[in-house]
Amino acid sequence: MMTKGGDRSWVSEIKPMPGGDQEHSWKPVTTGNTTSLDYWLNWRFSLCAGSVISSMIISFILIRRYEGLGQENKAESQRQMKQKETDHVGTVYDDDSWRPCLKYIHPAWLLAFRLTAFFVLSGLLTVYVSIEGTQTFYYYTQWTFGFDIVYFGLGSLLSIYGCRQFCKEVNDIRVDQFEPDEEQKGTYVVARLEINTRSKGGGNTADIWGYLFQIIFQINAGAVVLTDLIFWVIFVPFLEMKQYNVNLLMIVMHSVNAVFLLGDVAINSLRFPVFRIAYFLLWTGIYVLFQWIVHAFISFWYGLHFFVLFFSKDEENQETAYFGLSRWPYPFLDVSSQYSPLWYLLVAVLHLPSYAIFFLIIKTKHWMLSRCFPYSHTLYVFEK
Repeated sequence: MMTKGGDRSWVSEIKPMPGGDQEHSWKPVTTGNTTSLDYWLNWRFSLCAGSVISSMIISFILIRRYEGLGQENKAESQRQMKQKETDHVGTVYDDDSWRPCLKYIHPAWLLAFRLTAFFVLSGLLTVYVSIEGTQTFYYYTQWTFGFDIVYFGLGSLLSIYGCRQFCKEVNDIRVDQFEPDEEQKGTYVVARLEINTRSKGGGNTADIWGYLFQIIFQINAGAVVLTDLIFWVIFVPFLEMKQYNVNLLMIVMHSVNAVFLLGDVAINSLRFPVFRIAYFLLWTGIYVLFQWIVHAFISFWYGLHFFVLFFSKDEENQETAYFGLSRWPYPFLDVSSQYSPLWYLLVAVLHLPSYAIFFLIIKTKHWMLSRCFPYSHTLYVFEK
Protein backbone atom coordinates (compact mmCIF):
# COMPACT_ATOMS: atom_id res chain seq x y z
CA MET A 1 0.00 0.00 0.00
CA MET A 2 1.25 3.50 -0.80
CA THR A 3 1.48 5.87 2.12
CA LYS A 4 1.56 9.65 1.95
CA GLY A 5 4.81 11.05 0.73
CA GLY A 6 5.52 7.99 -1.39
CA ASP A 7 6.61 5.83 1.55
CA ARG A 8 5.65 2.18 1.19
CA SER A 9 4.92 -0.05 4.13
CA TRP A 10 5.34 -3.82 4.15
CA VAL A 11 1.85 -4.60 5.38
CA SER A 12 -0.95 -2.18 4.60
CA GLU A 13 -2.55 -2.68 8.01
CA ILE A 14 0.53 -1.32 9.81
CA LYS A 15 0.81 2.35 10.64
CA PRO A 16 3.41 4.34 12.59
CA MET A 17 2.79 4.89 16.28
CA PRO A 18 2.53 8.47 17.48
CA GLY A 19 6.02 9.90 17.54
CA GLY A 20 7.34 7.27 15.13
CA ASP A 21 9.86 8.25 12.49
CA GLN A 22 8.15 8.46 9.12
CA GLU A 23 11.54 8.33 7.37
CA HIS A 24 12.31 4.90 8.79
CA SER A 25 9.10 3.06 8.08
CA TRP A 26 9.29 -0.69 7.73
CA LYS A 27 9.88 -1.79 4.15
CA PRO A 28 10.16 -5.22 2.57
CA VAL A 29 13.61 -6.37 1.59
CA THR A 30 14.22 -5.76 -2.09
CA THR A 31 14.69 -9.06 -3.90
CA GLY A 32 16.00 -10.02 -7.28
CA ASN A 33 13.97 -10.37 -10.42
CA THR A 34 11.63 -13.29 -9.71
CA THR A 35 10.93 -13.73 -13.43
CA SER A 36 14.58 -14.64 -14.01
CA LEU A 37 15.57 -18.30 -14.22
CA ASP A 38 18.55 -17.59 -11.97
CA TYR A 39 16.16 -16.76 -9.15
CA TRP A 40 14.59 -20.22 -9.27
CA LEU A 41 17.27 -22.56 -10.62
CA ASN A 42 19.47 -22.81 -7.55
CA TRP A 43 20.03 -25.00 -4.51
CA ARG A 44 17.96 -22.78 -2.21
CA PHE A 45 14.76 -23.11 -4.20
CA SER A 46 15.43 -26.81 -4.77
CA LEU A 47 15.46 -27.41 -1.02
CA CYS A 48 12.38 -25.23 -0.44
CA ALA A 49 10.47 -26.89 -3.26
CA GLY A 50 11.52 -30.31 -2.03
CA SER A 51 10.18 -29.63 1.46
CA VAL A 52 6.84 -28.31 0.17
CA ILE A 53 6.28 -31.00 -2.45
CA SER A 54 7.34 -33.83 -0.13
CA SER A 55 4.89 -32.65 2.53
CA MET A 56 2.12 -32.59 -0.07
CA ILE A 57 3.00 -36.10 -1.26
CA ILE A 58 2.92 -37.40 2.32
CA SER A 59 -0.45 -35.68 2.75
CA PHE A 60 -1.90 -37.46 -0.28
CA ILE A 61 -0.64 -40.80 1.06
CA LEU A 62 -2.30 -40.19 4.44
CA ILE A 63 -5.58 -39.19 2.80
CA ARG A 64 -5.59 -42.22 0.51
CA ARG A 65 -4.91 -44.55 3.41
CA TYR A 66 -7.21 -43.19 6.10
CA GLU A 67 -9.94 -41.03 4.58
CA GLY A 68 -13.37 -42.53 5.18
CA LEU A 69 -14.75 -41.81 1.71
CA GLY A 70 -12.56 -44.51 0.25
CA GLN A 71 -12.62 -46.90 3.20
CA GLU A 72 -16.25 -47.18 4.32
CA ASN A 73 -16.86 -50.62 2.81
CA LYS A 74 -13.59 -51.93 4.19
CA ALA A 75 -14.39 -50.58 7.63
CA GLU A 76 -17.86 -52.13 7.51
CA SER A 77 -16.49 -55.57 6.65
CA GLN A 78 -13.97 -55.30 9.47
CA ARG A 79 -16.76 -54.50 11.92
CA GLN A 80 -18.70 -57.55 10.81
CA MET A 81 -15.64 -59.80 11.03
CA LYS A 82 -14.76 -58.64 14.52
CA GLN A 83 -18.43 -58.66 15.57
CA LYS A 84 -18.11 -55.36 17.38
CA GLU A 85 -18.72 -51.74 16.64
CA THR A 86 -15.42 -50.24 15.58
CA ASP A 87 -15.15 -47.07 13.53
CA HIS A 88 -12.73 -46.50 10.73
CA VAL A 89 -10.60 -43.53 11.67
CA GLY A 90 -11.85 -41.48 8.71
CA THR A 91 -15.56 -42.23 9.04
CA VAL A 92 -17.90 -39.23 9.29
CA TYR A 93 -21.52 -39.79 10.31
CA ASP A 94 -24.56 -38.05 8.93
CA ASP A 95 -25.35 -36.09 12.09
CA ASP A 96 -21.77 -35.17 13.04
CA SER A 97 -22.11 -31.85 11.26
CA TRP A 98 -25.28 -30.65 13.00
CA ARG A 99 -25.87 -32.53 16.27
CA PRO A 100 -24.64 -30.71 19.42
CA CYS A 101 -22.26 -32.46 21.78
CA LEU A 102 -24.94 -32.70 24.50
CA LYS A 103 -28.26 -34.39 23.85
CA TYR A 104 -30.22 -31.74 25.73
CA ILE A 105 -29.02 -28.94 23.42
CA HIS A 106 -31.38 -28.41 20.51
CA PRO A 107 -29.64 -28.24 17.09
CA ALA A 108 -31.30 -24.86 16.56
CA TRP A 109 -28.84 -23.31 19.03
CA LEU A 110 -25.91 -24.48 16.93
CA LEU A 111 -27.67 -23.14 13.83
CA ALA A 112 -28.15 -19.73 15.45
CA PHE A 113 -24.50 -19.57 16.46
CA ARG A 114 -23.27 -20.49 12.98
CA LEU A 115 -25.53 -17.96 11.28
CA THR A 116 -24.29 -15.25 13.64
CA ALA A 117 -20.66 -16.17 12.95
CA PHE A 118 -21.27 -16.26 9.20
CA PHE A 119 -22.79 -12.78 9.02
CA VAL A 120 -20.33 -11.18 11.46
CA LEU A 121 -17.26 -12.59 9.70
CA SER A 122 -18.69 -11.76 6.27
CA GLY A 123 -19.31 -8.19 7.38
CA LEU A 124 -15.78 -7.83 8.76
CA LEU A 125 -14.21 -9.18 5.58
CA THR A 126 -16.38 -6.90 3.43
CA VAL A 127 -15.29 -3.85 5.43
CA TYR A 128 -11.66 -4.92 5.27
CA VAL A 129 -11.72 -5.46 1.49
CA SER A 130 -13.50 -2.13 0.95
CA ILE A 131 -10.65 -0.40 2.81
CA GLU A 132 -7.63 -2.37 1.59
CA GLY A 133 -8.84 -3.59 -1.80
CA THR A 134 -8.91 -7.05 -3.32
CA GLN A 135 -5.13 -7.36 -2.99
CA THR A 136 -5.77 -8.31 0.62
CA PHE A 137 -6.40 -11.87 -0.62
CA TYR A 138 -2.70 -11.97 -1.41
CA TYR A 139 -2.19 -12.92 2.24
CA TYR A 140 -2.59 -16.31 3.92
CA THR A 141 -4.56 -14.67 6.73
CA GLN A 142 -7.33 -13.58 4.38
CA TRP A 143 -7.37 -16.99 2.71
CA THR A 144 -7.99 -18.55 6.11
CA PHE A 145 -10.51 -15.88 7.13
CA GLY A 146 -12.48 -16.45 3.93
CA PHE A 147 -12.38 -20.21 4.50
CA ASP A 148 -13.82 -19.65 7.98
CA ILE A 149 -16.77 -17.91 6.33
CA VAL A 150 -17.21 -20.89 3.99
CA TYR A 151 -17.16 -23.19 7.03
CA PHE A 152 -19.90 -21.30 8.87
CA GLY A 153 -21.95 -20.86 5.70
CA LEU A 154 -21.90 -24.57 4.88
CA GLY A 155 -22.37 -25.38 8.56
CA SER A 156 -25.50 -23.23 8.67
CA LEU A 157 -26.99 -25.12 5.72
CA LEU A 158 -26.18 -28.47 7.32
CA SER A 159 -27.65 -27.29 10.62
CA ILE A 160 -30.88 -26.34 8.85
CA TYR A 161 -30.99 -29.86 7.46
CA GLY A 162 -30.20 -31.20 10.93
CA CYS A 163 -33.05 -29.29 12.56
CA ARG A 164 -35.46 -30.90 10.12
CA GLN A 165 -34.02 -34.34 10.85
CA PHE A 166 -34.25 -33.72 14.58
CA CYS A 167 -37.92 -32.75 14.29
CA LYS A 168 -38.59 -35.94 12.34
CA GLU A 169 -36.94 -37.99 15.09
CA VAL A 170 -39.14 -36.37 17.72
CA ASN A 171 -42.30 -36.88 15.64
CA ASP A 172 -41.45 -40.54 14.99
CA ILE A 173 -41.02 -41.15 18.71
CA ARG A 174 -44.36 -39.52 19.47
CA VAL A 175 -46.10 -41.69 16.90
CA ASP A 176 -44.57 -44.91 18.26
CA GLN A 177 -45.17 -44.24 21.91
CA PHE A 178 -48.26 -45.08 23.91
CA GLU A 179 -50.55 -42.23 24.85
CA PRO A 180 -50.15 -41.64 28.61
CA ASP A 181 -51.38 -38.51 30.30
CA GLU A 182 -49.87 -35.18 29.26
CA GLU A 183 -47.58 -34.88 32.32
CA GLN A 184 -45.86 -38.19 31.51
CA LYS A 185 -45.68 -37.61 27.76
CA GLY A 186 -42.91 -35.01 27.79
CA THR A 187 -40.75 -37.12 30.09
CA TYR A 188 -41.30 -40.19 27.96
CA VAL A 189 -40.22 -38.42 24.78
CA VAL A 190 -37.00 -37.21 26.40
CA ALA A 191 -36.21 -40.67 27.70
CA ARG A 192 -36.82 -42.27 24.30
CA LEU A 193 -34.66 -39.61 22.67
CA GLU A 194 -31.80 -40.53 24.98
CA ILE A 195 -32.17 -44.21 24.17
CA ASN A 196 -32.49 -43.78 20.42
CA THR A 197 -29.69 -41.29 19.94
CA ARG A 198 -27.02 -43.29 18.19
CA SER A 199 -23.55 -43.81 19.47
CA LYS A 200 -20.52 -43.31 17.28
CA GLY A 201 -20.36 -46.97 16.58
CA GLY A 202 -23.38 -46.97 14.33
CA GLY A 203 -25.62 -44.80 12.24
CA ASN A 204 -25.55 -43.63 8.63
CA THR A 205 -22.32 -42.30 7.21
CA ALA A 206 -22.29 -38.76 5.85
CA ASP A 207 -22.56 -37.77 2.21
CA ILE A 208 -19.96 -35.72 0.36
CA TRP A 209 -21.10 -32.50 2.07
CA GLY A 210 -20.60 -33.98 5.51
CA TYR A 211 -17.08 -35.09 4.64
CA LEU A 212 -16.29 -31.74 3.03
CA PHE A 213 -17.51 -29.92 6.13
CA GLN A 214 -15.35 -32.09 8.39
CA ILE A 215 -12.31 -31.44 6.20
CA ILE A 216 -12.88 -27.67 6.14
CA PHE A 217 -13.26 -27.72 9.92
CA GLN A 218 -9.89 -29.36 10.45
CA ILE A 219 -8.13 -27.14 7.91
CA ASN A 220 -9.47 -24.05 9.64
CA ALA A 221 -8.55 -25.38 13.07
CA GLY A 222 -4.88 -25.57 12.19
CA ALA A 223 -4.76 -22.51 9.93
CA VAL A 224 -6.44 -20.17 12.43
CA VAL A 225 -4.02 -21.16 15.19
CA LEU A 226 -1.05 -20.84 12.82
CA THR A 227 -1.95 -17.35 11.55
CA ASP A 228 -2.93 -15.97 14.95
CA LEU A 229 0.10 -17.52 16.63
CA ILE A 230 2.53 -15.98 14.13
CA PHE A 231 0.71 -12.63 14.24
CA TRP A 232 0.56 -12.22 18.03
CA VAL A 233 3.83 -13.94 18.96
CA ILE A 234 6.11 -12.75 16.13
CA PHE A 235 4.69 -9.85 14.14
CA VAL A 236 3.15 -7.71 16.88
CA PRO A 237 6.18 -7.70 19.25
CA PHE A 238 8.55 -7.09 16.33
CA LEU A 239 6.50 -4.19 14.96
CA GLU A 240 6.17 -2.60 18.39
CA MET A 241 9.96 -2.58 18.67
CA LYS A 242 10.02 -0.76 15.33
CA GLN A 243 7.53 1.82 16.70
CA TYR A 244 4.70 0.52 14.57
CA ASN A 245 1.22 -0.45 15.60
CA VAL A 246 -1.65 -2.41 14.12
CA ASN A 247 -5.10 -0.93 13.78
CA LEU A 248 -8.24 -2.14 15.50
CA LEU A 249 -9.60 -3.86 12.40
CA MET A 250 -6.45 -5.95 12.06
CA ILE A 251 -6.66 -6.97 15.71
CA VAL A 252 -10.26 -8.04 15.18
CA MET A 253 -9.32 -9.99 12.04
CA HIS A 254 -6.80 -12.00 14.07
CA SER A 255 -9.03 -12.76 17.03
CA VAL A 256 -12.74 -12.92 16.16
CA ASN A 257 -12.33 -15.84 13.76
CA ALA A 258 -10.61 -17.87 16.48
CA VAL A 259 -13.30 -16.94 19.03
CA PHE A 260 -16.12 -18.06 16.74
CA LEU A 261 -14.34 -21.28 15.80
CA LEU A 262 -13.75 -22.13 19.47
CA GLY A 263 -17.39 -21.35 20.19
CA ASP A 264 -18.47 -23.76 17.48
CA VAL A 265 -16.12 -26.41 18.90
CA ALA A 266 -17.71 -25.99 22.32
CA ILE A 267 -21.15 -26.85 20.89
CA ASN A 268 -20.61 -29.24 17.97
CA SER A 269 -19.91 -32.98 18.01
CA LEU A 270 -17.29 -33.07 15.26
CA ARG A 271 -14.35 -35.36 15.84
CA PHE A 272 -10.70 -34.54 15.17
CA PRO A 273 -8.74 -37.48 13.69
CA VAL A 274 -5.04 -36.69 13.55
CA PHE A 275 -4.47 -37.86 9.98
CA ARG A 276 -6.46 -34.91 8.60
CA ILE A 277 -3.50 -32.68 9.30
CA ALA A 278 -2.78 -33.75 5.72
CA TYR A 279 -5.45 -31.33 4.47
CA PHE A 280 -3.93 -28.54 6.56
CA LEU A 281 -0.53 -29.17 4.97
CA LEU A 282 -2.10 -29.25 1.51
CA TRP A 283 -3.86 -25.95 2.20
CA THR A 284 -0.58 -24.24 3.06
CA GLY A 285 1.21 -25.98 0.20
CA ILE A 286 -1.35 -24.68 -2.30
CA TYR A 287 -0.86 -21.16 -0.97
CA VAL A 288 2.93 -21.42 -1.38
CA LEU A 289 2.55 -22.78 -4.92
CA PHE A 290 0.21 -19.89 -5.69
CA GLN A 291 2.85 -17.41 -4.51
CA TRP A 292 5.56 -19.07 -6.58
CA ILE A 293 3.41 -18.97 -9.71
CA VAL A 294 2.49 -15.32 -9.17
CA HIS A 295 6.12 -14.28 -8.73
CA ALA A 296 7.41 -16.41 -11.58
CA PHE A 297 4.92 -14.81 -13.98
CA ILE A 298 4.74 -11.37 -12.36
CA SER A 299 4.49 -9.54 -15.70
CA PHE A 300 1.44 -11.55 -16.75
CA TRP A 301 -0.41 -11.08 -13.44
CA TYR A 302 0.46 -7.41 -13.29
CA GLY A 303 -0.85 -7.00 -16.82
CA LEU A 304 -4.22 -8.46 -15.83
CA HIS A 305 -4.41 -6.37 -12.67
CA PHE A 306 -3.32 -3.19 -14.45
CA PHE A 307 -5.90 -3.77 -17.21
CA VAL A 308 -8.68 -3.78 -14.61
CA LEU A 309 -7.34 -0.76 -12.74
CA PHE A 310 -6.66 1.24 -15.93
CA PHE A 311 -10.33 1.99 -16.38
CA SER A 312 -10.59 3.28 -12.81
CA LYS A 313 -8.12 6.10 -13.65
CA ASP A 314 -6.66 5.64 -10.16
CA GLU A 315 -2.90 6.18 -10.51
CA GLU A 316 -2.19 5.22 -6.91
CA ASN A 317 -3.91 1.85 -7.31
CA GLN A 318 -2.14 1.29 -10.64
CA GLU A 319 1.25 1.85 -9.00
CA THR A 320 0.25 -0.23 -5.98
CA ALA A 321 -0.76 -3.12 -8.27
CA TYR A 322 2.78 -3.79 -9.37
CA PHE A 323 4.25 -3.07 -5.94
CA GLY A 324 1.85 -5.50 -4.26
CA LEU A 325 2.49 -8.33 -6.71
CA SER A 326 6.26 -7.85 -6.90
CA ARG A 327 6.79 -8.19 -3.14
CA TRP A 328 6.51 -11.33 -1.09
CA PRO A 329 3.60 -11.01 1.38
CA TYR A 330 5.77 -12.65 4.04
CA PRO A 331 9.59 -12.24 4.09
CA PHE A 332 10.20 -15.92 4.83
CA LEU A 333 8.69 -16.90 1.46
CA ASP A 334 11.50 -15.16 -0.43
CA VAL A 335 13.87 -17.85 -1.72
CA SER A 336 16.68 -15.42 -2.56
CA SER A 337 18.00 -15.58 1.01
CA GLN A 338 20.53 -18.26 1.87
CA TYR A 339 18.45 -18.97 4.98
CA SER A 340 15.22 -19.53 3.04
CA PRO A 341 15.35 -23.36 3.37
CA LEU A 342 15.54 -22.95 7.15
CA TRP A 343 12.59 -20.53 7.12
CA TYR A 344 10.51 -22.95 5.06
CA LEU A 345 11.42 -25.78 7.41
CA LEU A 346 10.53 -23.68 10.46
CA VAL A 347 7.11 -22.74 9.08
CA ALA A 348 6.47 -26.39 8.18
CA VAL A 349 7.34 -27.47 11.73
CA LEU A 350 5.00 -24.81 13.16
CA HIS A 351 2.10 -26.71 11.59
CA LEU A 352 2.54 -29.47 14.16
CA PRO A 353 2.04 -27.40 17.35
CA SER A 354 -0.70 -25.38 15.64
CA TYR A 355 -2.65 -28.54 14.90
CA ALA A 356 -1.75 -30.11 18.26
CA ILE A 357 -3.14 -27.12 20.17
CA PHE A 358 -6.57 -27.60 18.64
CA PHE A 359 -6.33 -31.36 19.10
CA LEU A 360 -5.73 -30.86 22.83
CA ILE A 361 -8.59 -28.35 23.07
CA ILE A 362 -11.05 -30.84 21.60
CA LYS A 363 -9.71 -33.73 23.65
CA THR A 364 -10.02 -31.63 26.81
CA LYS A 365 -13.60 -30.78 25.87
CA HIS A 366 -14.38 -34.48 25.37
CA TRP A 367 -12.78 -35.38 28.71
CA MET A 368 -14.74 -32.71 30.61
CA LEU A 369 -18.10 -33.54 29.01
CA SER A 370 -17.69 -37.28 29.55
CA ARG A 371 -17.26 -36.64 33.27
CA CYS A 372 -19.65 -33.75 33.83
CA PHE A 373 -22.42 -35.10 31.56
CA PRO A 374 -21.81 -38.87 31.28
CA TYR A 375 -25.40 -39.65 30.23
CA SER A 376 -25.83 -36.73 27.86
CA HIS A 377 -22.49 -36.66 26.12
CA THR A 378 -22.89 -37.75 22.48
CA LEU A 379 -19.20 -38.06 21.61
CA TYR A 380 -18.61 -41.58 22.88
CA VAL A 381 -15.46 -42.39 20.95
CA PHE A 382 -12.58 -39.97 20.52
CA GLU A 383 -10.54 -40.49 17.39
CA LYS A 384 -6.85 -41.24 17.80
